[in-house]
Amino acid sequence: MSADWSNPRVPFRLASERAPLEPLNGKPIMVHLAMNIEYWPFDRPMPRGIIPAPHGARAEPPDVPNYSWVEYGLRCGMPRFMEMLAQRELTASAFINAQVADVYPSLMTAVVEAGWELVGHGWFQQSLKQADDEAAVIAKSLERLEQVSGRRPRAWLGPGLGETTDTPDILKAQGVEFLHDWVVDDLPFWIHTKHGPMVGLPYTFELNDVPVYAIQNGSSDEILKRLEATLAVFEREAETQPRVLTFGLHPHIIGVPHIAYYFEKALDLLVTRDDVVFVTSSVIGDWFIAADGTGGAEMTDRGAHPAS
Repeated sequence: MSADWSNPRVPFRLASERAPLEPLNGKPIMVHLAMNIEYWPFDRPMPRGIIPAPHGARAEPPDVPNYSWVEYGLRCGMPRFMEMLAQRELTASAFINAQVADVYPSLMTAVVEAGWELVGHGWFQQSLKQADDEAAVIAKSLERLEQVSGRRPRAWLGPGLGETTDTPDILKAQGVEFLHDWVVDDLPFWIHTKHGPMVGLPYTFELNDVPVYAIQNGSSDEILKRLEATLAVFEREAETQPRVLTFGLHPHIIGVPHIAYYFEKALDLLVTRDDVVFVTSSVIGDWFIAADGTGGAEMTDRGAHPAS
């Protein structure tokens, strides 16, 4: 493996070495609201918890408090968040477990009717590393989302950003064009697959409500403070190169009242700026393909997968 293939999918490149890209509609800061809408089965261990099991015991199903934490987000957090966006005439990407269509059909209907872009996010909230047949899970997920929306998803975020060594190849073979799993840049980039280049899209751990609130125990206003600091840096950098500013969101966290209060302030800060455009996954991907203009030729030129 050559030095610039530090990982098997994306060659290393300093952000300062990237060729300049023309901003989307002249707006150099692209804001992406990425809402993760997930089904955590009641009869399985919860993927994450807000409180540990009492007395040091392992939380076995039924894990009522942690299941309730997540379902509150779907019942109450989602309507609250969707109203915020509707009032401001904004849309979002729904990184959505496809089984939501069957378990929470009214929620899926509301998301589709709101015009959100559906992004593949597994069948239920289980890492592809744990799937018996990940290709089948991906196929079933994409097909179900196409059934409910009339459009086959063009983008994917793995549950927990989980991948096997084959995941990008499988996704590309099944028609997925854009992948959010590789959180390595503030701009899109090309990913090597056995079936040709695909586009990697930014995601975030820093403006992501799970690390901010569930892991790092941030104060209620932490998301607003981080946005203000991020904008201070991005607006300087955007003088020479656009930036994608992503929010990784979950309704059971961003949708609770004391955090939603500050997220509304964050939205209001953004909508008043003349250098901001709100985007969804495929909008970012299509912009990059046109602005970059290479079609990922650097991946094709490198020949075989460097890890093969």
